Amino acid sequence: MTLLKGLGTGLCLTVLCLLAAPKTKADDVDRKSVVTFSAPVEVGGSAAQVLPAGTYLFKIFDSNSDRHIVQIFNQDGTHLYTTILAIANYRLKTTNKTVITFRERPAGQPEALKAWFYPGRDWGDQFVYDKPKAIQLAQETNETVLATPVALAAAPVEVMKTAPVEAVTPAGETVETAQVVEPPPAPVAAAAAAPAPVEVASLPATASDLGLIGLSGLMLLGAGLGVSVLLKRSV
Repeated sequence: MTLLKGLGTGLCLTVLCLLAAPKTKADDVDRKSVVTFSAPVEVGGSAAQVLPAGTYLFKIFDSNSDRHIVQIFNQDGTHLYTTILAIANYRLKTTNKTVITFRERPAGQPEALKAWFYPGRDWGDQFVYDKPKAIQLAQETNETVLATPVALAAAPVEVMKTAPVEAVTPAGETVETAQVVEPPPAPVAAAAAAPAPVEVASLPATASDLGLIGLSGLMLLGAGLGVSVLLKRSV
């Protein structure tokens, strides 16, 4: 009888643990990346400067739809060098390593930071420069560069979130950002293009384990109640 009582209590406790188990996520929300530069690199943002060769920590401070605020720290994250405005840029091939791209400049000048891609993601962040610096980079690299008319060096994060973003050509002309970056595909458009699913007699698929956990909990709860009935009959 003691064994039956213990079994019933254990089953009930197991049900409570299953129902209370938290759902964890493996996604790294701020996408921390440790990056080592072998040569000086020019960066824009709230404190435009040239970073010497060394190791730095990149992380997302805030994200708002296709716009991200990226921060660059020293290696252990105790000193913030700059906060940079960036917008999403799609890439066709993902990698399992952090990728940083640069704008090659004339000899004697440091390469300028261009984009940052986090491991396993098919889109990354292309950095935006103050318009005067963007025009200079566009002329030096013969590439179209993302720009904003807002003076980022004096702009708080809240201003960066809503600052207009455009692109400038080597000729100094302003063009749409679509000529520079390709945003992530729209989920709605992708769903509309997909063929209609075929209906089959099966349990609906779920995006989490809650259904399985609930079913297991109910089965164990039923077993616990059965044990309780046996206990009452044996008294």
